[in-house]
Amino acid sequence: MIEVAVENRSGAEVDAAAAVALAQQVLAGEGVEGGELGLAFVGPEESRALKQEHLGIDEATDALAFPLDGLEAVPDGLPRQLGDVVVCPQVVGEAWRRPLVHALLHLVGYDHGGEMEAREELYA
Repeated sequence: MIEVAVENRSGAEVDAAAAVALAQQVLAGEGVEGGELGLAFVGPEESRALKQEHLGIDEATDALAFPLDGLEAVPDGLPRQLGDVVVCPQVVGEAWRRPLVHALLHLVGYDHGGEMEAREELYA
């Protein structure tokens, strides 16, 4: 089972249970049998600061992925650390599913392109 630690720092109401269920569905569908995922909902200013710091782009964004283990082999007895996904509810609004799926796919090694878009369609 994929353990998801959720934190809402956005100031907006979010459906955390639905987001966790979607994350677990996507990761299981991508062959992740277990591990730990951090999921944070942040406000536009924090989203902007993270994008500036990590990508050098000064704008708020819908979602960001910070991968760790991905699908690489991990030593026996250690949990897979998938990484963190950050979603900004004020940017995504009601359409939060696709940005979350997009970020999760980055965690497991997909880059932008046709294959990633096809996988997004499958889950979103």
